[in-house]
Amino acid sequence: MRPHARRSMPLATRRGGGLRASATFRVAIAGALSVSTLAALLVGAAPAGADTDPRTPPPNWSGLDVRAFAGPVPSRSGTLIEQVPLAPTLSIPGAGSAARILYSTIDQHDRAAVSTGAVFLPIGQAPRGGWPVLAWAHGTVGIGDDCTPSAQPRSIRDRDYLSHWLRRGYAVVATDYAGLGTPGLMSYLNGVAEAHSIVDSVKAVAQMGVPTARRWAIVGQSQGAGAAMNAARLATAFTRGTDLDYRGVVATGTPANIETILQLGGPTFPPFRLPTGLTTYTAYILAAIREARPDLNIDGLLTARGRAVADKAEIACYPELEAALTTADVRTFFSRPISAIPDAYGVLHRFIGTPASGYDRPIFLGQGIIDTDVPAPSALSLAAQLQANRQPFELHLYPTDHSGTVYASVKDSTPFLTRILAAR
Repeated sequence: MRPHARRSMPLATRRGGGLRASATFRVAIAGALSVSTLAALLVGAAPAGADTDPRTPPPNWSGLDVRAFAGPVPSRSGTLIEQVPLAPTLSIPGAGSAARILYSTIDQHDRAAVSTGAVFLPIGQAPRGGWPVLAWAHGTVGIGDDCTPSAQPRSIRDRDYLSHWLRRGYAVVATDYAGLGTPGLMSYLNGVAEAHSIVDSVKAVAQMGVPTARRWAIVGQSQGAGAAMNAARLATAFTRGTDLDYRGVVATGTPANIETILQLGGPTFPPFRLPTGLTTYTAYILAAIREARPDLNIDGLLTARGRAVADKAEIACYPELEAALTTADVRTFFSRPISAIPDAYGVLHRFIGTPASGYDRPIFLGQGIIDTDVPAPSALSLAAQLQANRQPFELHLYPTDHSGTVYASVKDSTPFLTRILAAR
C-alpha cells in the first residue's frame, strides 16, 4: 500500500496488458474466494518487487508549518484557511504553479479539524470554464507528521502519475489527510475520515481564486484507493449545497475486505509469519484504531511488544517502520485475539471497510494480478459485491504488481476520465 520507487519513464510509453473483466468473470472469480483462500494468498505473499524505498528526509513545510495549529477552525468543512506557494523542490513536472493549502475538515472523532494538501495547476491558460479537478488520494506513507506528502518529495511513481494528469489538462489537489502535518493522528484506512479530507480539499480549491471547473473526479492508489472509494460513496452528500459536480472515481490496488482476515488476528493467526509489508500495514492499523476507538481497549489485546510497535507506528514513516519490522512476527503483537472485541468484524468494517453499494457515479477498478501488497482477491471480492449490488463499475486486470498497476492502468483510466468529465 506504499508508493514504490520506480525508474522514471513517461507514462505514455509504458505498456501493460489490461483485461476488462466481464460481469461473469467478476462474479465467478471473486465469488469463489473463501476466507481461507484469501488468508492463504495474503499469508503466502512475498514483498512486492525489488524496489527500495528511500529514507524519509526532514519535512519541508513551504513556510506553512501547522503541526501545532491552534487557530479557530471554521465550522464549515472545506473552508480554505491559508495558501502559500509550494517549495519548488516539492513540485512535479507538468505543473505551471503549485501551492500548499490549509483547510477545515472533519476528523475520525467527528470533530472539526484541519488538513493540509498540495494543489498543482497545469501549464498554460485554462480552458473556458476552468480546469477539471482531480482529487488525489495517496497511498501508505506513515501516520506521523514527518511523513506528510505535501512536505516531502513525491515518489517517482506518484510524480509520473500526477504529471500525466496535469499534461492532460487536469488540476490536481492532493490531500495529506487530517492528522498528517496537522494536530491529531492520521486515522490510517479510516474510510469516512479520509473521505472528508478528500472531498473538503476540492471545496477548498474552489476558494483559491484559480481557474478550476465545477467538474471533478477522484483518483487513488492502495490506501488511497480505499479512501477514494469511500469518498466516492459520500461525495454527493458531502458536497450538497455547493456547485461542485462530482463525476466518478479511479481506484487502483484497492484494499477491500481486509477486515475479513484481520478479525482473525491473534497469538496463533495467521499460521505463518507475514511478509514485512503486511506486518507494517497491520502496525499502522493497530495504532490508528487504538487512537480512534479508545473504548475498545486495543492495548488490552496487545503484548508489550505489540504496544511498543503501535507506539512506533504513530511516529515512524513507512521506510523506517518497515526496516524496524523486517524480522517481526505479527502474532507476537497479540496477547488475546482480535475476536475478543464484541462484534469484531462489524467494528473493523465500519473503520476500514470499503462500501459495496450506494454509489451514484461511475467506478474504475484497476488491479494487478501479481500484486502482493494488496493481493488480487481483495479487489476481486469487492468487484463481486459491486456486481451483486448492481453498482456502476468496471474492472480492469493487469499482469503486473502493485506499483505497476498504476502505470498499466493509465491507458484505460485516461479515456475513462475523459468520458465522465466531458459528459454534460
